[in-house]
Amino acid sequence: MSKNNLVVINPNSELVEAAGVSTWMQRIRPHWKGKQLVQRVERLLATDPSSACQRIFNASIHDLREKVIVAGVDLASEAAKQHKLPPITKAEDVEDYSVLRLIDLTYRMGILSRPEYKRLLRAYDIRKDLEHEDDEYEAGIEDCVYIFATCIDVVLSKDPLHLIKLTDVKQIIEQPSPAALNESLTEEYKHAPQPRQHEIFKFLVSTALNKAQPDIVQQNSFNALFTLRPHTHTQVLLDASKELVDQIGKKAPELRVARVALAAGLFPYLRKAQVKELFAAYLERMKQVGYQWRKNADHGELLRNLQELGGLEHVPDEMLPEYLEWLLLCYIGEPGGYGAGYNRKVFYSNVGAPLVRDIIKESKRPLAKEMESLRKSARMKLALADEHVARRFEAMVDEAQ
Repeated sequence: MSKNNLVVINPNSELVEAAGVSTWMQRIRPHWKGKQLVQRVERLLATDPSSACQRIFNASIHDLREKVIVAGVDLASEAAKQHKLPPITKAEDVEDYSVLRLIDLTYRMGILSRPEYKRLLRAYDIRKDLEHEDDEYEAGIEDCVYIFATCIDVVLSKDPLHLIKLTDVKQIIEQPSPAALNESLTEEYKHAPQPRQHEIFKFLVSTALNKAQPDIVQQNSFNALFTLRPHTHTQVLLDASKELVDQIGKKAPELRVARVALAAGLFPYLRKAQVKELFAAYLERMKQVGYQWRKNADHGELLRNLQELGGLEHVPDEMLPEYLEWLLLCYIGEPGGYGAGYNRKVFYSNVGAPLVRDIIKESKRPLAKEMESLRKSARMKLALADEHVARRFEAMVDEAQ
């Protein structure tokens, strides 16, 4: 064998191999395995592990640039703007990003999680040290292994994110018939980065509140918000709630606004004064309608709207006794046995009573003690004077235990 064909094996190569680097290499996805850069890495492992580390890191950076483009220039542009990174208006701008800026960008876009971001920054620091190896610093085996493990585990083994787009959602909710987001879109939304979630969520809230939109589109948007709420980043909810509060101003939200806020998970972020004014106004409406069984026809819409406000969950503590008393009086009714219903011992709202029962049963608040204290109210004492009416009250107290 001629001297030109000799391959000098680096003494560290056996240690690198023993650390399982070859096993990590097998995890690189096929898209990158066939590329010359990765093939060059495999050849260098035996002769120059330090150079192999630098090249596997370079491969991961190239992969991140591709993933940014696949995720969308619009998303990259918004992330760059929000986090004061160099502006992005076209795909070529991503190529001009420095390595460190690119790592920041992919983290802000949601391509990298925070732990992955931290790991890649550490690999970046090690790579810089490898570029300047001298008598004072020489890459250790642990450095090589860390870079290989990080670049492959965090970047090169993972497929690009095909993110949900706003147009995907619009196409569904703008149908002229009842429509819901399918499981696939919901899953994509769940893993979408904050800027994309915010874009979609803001659109749905705006559409659900837009009176100019057809009723079916508003309802589809409302349903979509309810579906996506559990998968929405907390920061997206906070941002959306601030926008909604600013839109409402200092006045109490209208019923339809409160309904959308509840479906979207924004209700807890409303100002306490706004919530108090909302429920005070609704209580007045309930009093105007009345709990008497003769108002049966008006109880359906009234109580279903209360359910859409969360039932008793968000009622301010100081108003809870009045709300609960109205509901109980609607449920227990009044003495019967006369007129066409002479064979009925109690006359109560056929529409209202089942809805009241649902509202009380579905409440997560402890109501039993509050119900017991209501026995002392003048209206309740008068109603409970009848044994048949009292029996309905006792049954409701038992259910609330």
